[in-house]
Amino acid sequence: MKVAVGTQPEAVEIEEGTVINFWVPTTSATKNHLPPLVFLHGFGFNGILTWQFQIPAFSRSHSVYVPDLLFFGCSFTQNPRRSPAFMAECLAKGLRKLGVERGCTVVGFSYGGIVAFKMAEMFPEMVRAVVVTGSGMEFTRSVSRSGLERLGYGSWAECLVPETVEGMQKLLEIAAYKQLPLPARVVKDAWEVSRSLYPLCKSVI
Repeated sequence: MKVAVGTQPEAVEIEEGTVINFWVPTTSATKNHLPPLVFLHGFGFNGILTWQFQIPAFSRSHSVYVPDLLFFGCSFTQNPRRSPAFMAECLAKGLRKLGVERGCTVVGFSYGGIVAFKMAEMFPEMVRAVVVTGSGMEFTRSVSRSGLERLGYGSWAECLVPETVEGMQKLLEIAAYKQLPLPARVVKDAWEVSRSLYPLCKSVI
């Protein structure tokens, strides 16, 4: 995919062995010096799939940047660090390489929300405002433990990286506010398609 909803992909090398794929605004937005708006997706999807309906709504008033977080989409790293702080650091470096130095509004969903808060903490000169949904400020051990107990899992890998179709069905039921009557074939297809992500996803949990 070369162009999607007013953006185009650009692979940004953060350091040797670390590349983040950004969906960046077309030239008209950057030429008009529109304020930067960064959308951060949650666990399990990439940037375009998560924000495809929001991007066109905001692209007239903002320069929209949509990264694939590490281990999702086309982003990867060989660095052994696995933390929201490392993710925030990589995003800040990538945005600077794209010419974005300050004045960002960062919108985060779920895991992306945690990274958004971390970006604001670490790079206050870059982040002007944070908008977060379905997330907390920080994923502490106590928050993690209580969440697992409430959901009935022994680990987040067990919850978010289901090894069976039944596990995928349970995850979809947990994730949805309103239960969608998805056919078993659709659930199985979703599980099979997402299997390619699982070895990578496990490394960030």
